[in-house]
Formats: sequence, C-alpha cells, structure tokens
Amino acid sequence: MRILLWYCENFAWKPAIKTLESAADAFPGKHQELIVAFIHVEPKDVENGSSAAKKLLKNLKWLAKKWQSNQIVLHSFTHLGEEKAEPEQALKLIDYVEERLTAVDYQVWQTPYGYFLDLDMQAKGHPLARIYKEF
Repeated sequence: MRILLWYCENFAWKPAIKTLESAADAFPGKHQELIVAFIHVEPKDVENGSSAAKKLLKNLKWLAKKWQSNQIVLHSFTHLGEEKAEPEQALKLIDYVEERLTAVDYQVWQTPYGYFLDLDMQAKGHPLARIYKEF
C-alpha cells in the first residue's frame, strides 16, 4: 500500500469522468479542517493475512490526533504505484477502513469510487501537512 496523507484546510471534489461501469452515482462534496488520504491499494494488500488496512488505520489516527481532527476523507488514488488491486477488492478494503474509523467516532467520507474527480484543496505549509508512506 502507498498512501499520501494531507492535512487540508479545505478539500472539495466534483465527479468529472466515470471510469468504472459498476460505479454508483456520484455527488460533489466539500469539507474543512480534515485529513485526506490518497490511497493506492496493491494486490498484496488484499491477500489473507495482510496488515495493510491495520497500518492505514494506525497512520490515519496518528495524523488526525496530531492535527486534533476527527474528520477524514478516503480517496482511492491508483497513481502512486504500478501494481493495482482489483477494483472490487480495493473498494472493500477502503470500506472496511471507513467502518473501523466510524466505529471509533471519526467522521469519514469517501470520494466517489470509480470516477476521475475535479479536486480543489488547500493544504497548510507544514511538515505534517503532507506525508507519504509505503508499507
């Protein structure tokens, strides 16, 4: 898994191009003062026994605590590496992470899965505002 985490003062999206025929209808969204996770799910991340979801959760909670925010956006971003998990498996992992975060009182949103999106983001100029992890 590869993730690029942002702390954003403002983050908004608008569906532009549908890329998966099976994708659900998509709607725009806009949020403030939150963690945004660009998530690249690789095939090894969805194998039995993988700790990728657990590590993603740990990193998200850590950064949210640093910024004292309980708001997180999960954004599937398959452009951080060459190998990609199958779309259905990647979405299942992201859904699981959303469930786990919601269960411990985070407000969580997912950007529309299966779409290219127009993004509008404003991020602070701070060392903890942009973090890349690979595991």
